Amino acid sequence: MNGASASLPDRSCTITTPDTPQPFAELGVHPDICSSLAARGIHTAFPIQAMTLPQALAGTDIIGQAKTGTGKTLGFAIPILQRILTPRDEAQAAQPASAQGKPQALVVVPTRELAIQVADDLETAGSGRGARVLCLYGGRAYEPQIEQLQRGVDVVVGTPGRLLDLHRQRHLDLSHIAALVLDEADEMLDMGFLPDVERIVAATPKVRQTMLFSATMPGQIISLARRYMSNPVHIRATSGDDEGSVVDAIEQHVWRAHSMDKPELLARIMQSRSRTRAMVFCRTKRMASRVCDELIERGFPAAAIHGDLGQGAREQALTAFRSKTDFILVATDVAARGIDVEGVSHVVNYECPEDDKTFLHRIGRTGRAGANGVAVTFVDWPDTARWQMINRTLGLPFNDPLETYSSSEHVFTGLDIPQESTGRLKPPSVPAPGASQGIDGRDGARGGQRGDAGRGRGGQSDAGRGRGGQGRDGGTRRSAESGTRSRSQSGGQGGRGQRPAAGTGTDAAPREGQAAASARPPRQRRRRPSSG
Repeated sequence: MNGASASLPDRSCTITTPDTPQPFAELGVHPDICSSLAARGIHTAFPIQAMTLPQALAGTDIIGQAKTGTGKTLGFAIPILQRILTPRDEAQAAQPASAQGKPQALVVVPTRELAIQVADDLETAGSGRGARVLCLYGGRAYEPQIEQLQRGVDVVVGTPGRLLDLHRQRHLDLSHIAALVLDEADEMLDMGFLPDVERIVAATPKVRQTMLFSATMPGQIISLARRYMSNPVHIRATSGDDEGSVVDAIEQHVWRAHSMDKPELLARIMQSRSRTRAMVFCRTKRMASRVCDELIERGFPAAAIHGDLGQGAREQALTAFRSKTDFILVATDVAARGIDVEGVSHVVNYECPEDDKTFLHRIGRTGRAGANGVAVTFVDWPDTARWQMINRTLGLPFNDPLETYSSSEHVFTGLDIPQESTGRLKPPSVPAPGASQGIDGRDGARGGQRGDAGRGRGGQSDAGRGRGGQGRDGGTRRSAESGTRSRSQSGGQGGRGQRPAAGTGTDAAPREGQAAASARPPRQRRRRPSSG
């Protein structure tokens, strides 16, 4: 609802974790939604869900703030699904024709990966009600998304850019939105999406329910809430003994590591007995690609995801990450907020995060929804001051990271790594003679690719020689038919532009055409008869 808002602290509350989890049915959730969640093994609500649902189901504007990985998504997904009318509801047929098939709920998220994840959660929870959910994001063709909008949808999940584009093209009608959700609002602020978000909010009806969820709550987000929300309830879900912002279920290790030893150290960590899926975070796209190549070359199943990849490649990497329980995903910070996959046991900060918010978003990929997790942070010597600032802000006990190498004893004992583990799951590949080596003398993937490329160019030279042979044969046939060209001429044309074979000089063996020509007996020169 749009209008004057009371000061947020007047309607704020801090929620402590209840002693016993509450079933969704006891919180007033629709039986069809409860059945859909139970089919996925979800029966009870987490703290942020338990305290948000009664307020949200009553239509109150909500500001939900909780640690990353505490289950905020279902806190707004369930109220949305319970509020909308689906094709299975008889009341939908009584709606005006102009409202038929138009979106009734809108969820705005900062990244494509988060949009896909939220849409999947909505489809899972709303399957029993027959809710039609559409995910809109860039990097995909407009036509399939427009066609689905024309067929009719109930809930739209999307990124600000694509939502605004489709709205300006008049394909996305926001005039019937009854529930609006801004998820990860602080991340949208950091990514510069706030102006687009305000344009989207302004296009929705003034009378609506607005819910804003975020891990942190900077001042600009509070100002946004005051402009576009009416008397919102500010809910902060914390544990009774929790004073920081890091989920207690995450076991943390912070080590000072040398850049040359990081690949070996990372490979040892990936052999922990308790590891399932793992994520490795880097600051730059180039470093993410390099770390991924290193892991693959050492025998680990891995893929990289960063901004330079096309949407198809990003989705392929995420699909492999979700389907394989031992997969490793190497990502830049742009993916830290967008990936919510169950069973991520380890997160490695290959490079020190820029600030405390980035640190929280990275390690929040593990230890989600009550599960345990392990987070390892590498701190280079030049990053010591940055890390100490992060450590001081979050109140962590790692002000002076322990100097660590891949052979350090505490690496094996602290992460339950077999003592016989090495830095590889398979022996290094042996490059072919003449193939160039990878960076730092490694026979890595890039080095192998350069070797293959060199051999490929050699193959093309062979193909060139083959074409030369065809030219000679063709010249021989044409000479036989016309009788106007000599075999030596056609052979010379066929061999024009060829290079001598590698390692040969001017004394190389003669070509076949030349050999055949030299095998013929020399012509006898006619002599003129003497005149006398």
